[in-house]
Amino acid sequence: MPKSSLRYFFAGILSFAIWGFFSIPLRNLKAFPSEEILYYRIFTSLVFIWLAIIAFRRKELKKDLAYLSSITAKEKRNILFQLIGSTLLLTSNWYTYIYAVNNVSLQSAAFAYMVCPLITAFGGFLILKESLSRLKLISLGIALLSILLLATGSFVEVLWSVIIASLYAFYLIIQRKMQHLDKLNVLAVQIGLAVILMLPFYLLKHEGFPQDLWFWGNITVIAVFFTIIPLFLSLFALIGIPSSTLGIIIYINPIIAFTVAIFYFGEHVDVHKLFAYLLLLISVIVFNWGIIKDIFTFKRKNI
Repeated sequence: MPKSSLRYFFAGILSFAIWGFFSIPLRNLKAFPSEEILYYRIFTSLVFIWLAIIAFRRKELKKDLAYLSSITAKEKRNILFQLIGSTLLLTSNWYTYIYAVNNVSLQSAAFAYMVCPLITAFGGFLILKESLSRLKLISLGIALLSILLLATGSFVEVLWSVIIASLYAFYLIIQRKMQHLDKLNVLAVQIGLAVILMLPFYLLKHEGFPQDLWFWGNITVIAVFFTIIPLFLSLFALIGIPSSTLGIIIYINPIIAFTVAIFYFGEHVDVHKLFAYLLLLISVIVFNWGIIKDIFTFKRKNI
């Protein structure tokens, strides 16, 4: 992998490593309804992301506005459809993930991001015509074996996992197609559209503004550190690496999430699950072997 592409690779790793700890602030809000957490996550994210753009990224915003004014009406419609579609997928992914963490199980939410890479990789192969080498296909086979081992438990948990995974996988595939716009600006528009989408539901079921500082502290952490920053990093990563590669990097998320579930929250895990997680880790290494080899080669050259 070229040196210039390594930063995209590491951006992808960092984004999913951060998301691996997402269950901690979510569990802090377990007493609150899932939809209320979603509403205020989106509303708070909108405020913070536009403050960041206005304060630090006005140049990128002007550049995107100039680009939009220069393209044809058909291209504008395509971008609008992509924005609307990706917003629906992202918002649905957020809600289902929050619900799974607080009402199903942490492991079902983490398991979703084991299924997601397979869907993303095959989706990138079929829709975006991204190539998959024999080594990468072997990696996907190992990952599939790991998933089948883990799927021998609750059907309900597996169903929730597949739904969450599919929503995020197709979101990534759409994002890969949007290459001409600044990723933070795209995310800001998506969150703005999500607010418009959620506002009628919020007003319909609104029962009062939360006064609890504990709630707002965790919502702020979720909005900034578990929404804006990792989403921007993952979208930035898509500039320089295929969605299939980013899809496999997602495996970092469930590995960390399962570790948090077991050691932080004390959820039980048996031997066959541990073996499945080990297979998963092997799958990540095999899929990204070319990148890993390039990283160590680059380091040796600079010693």
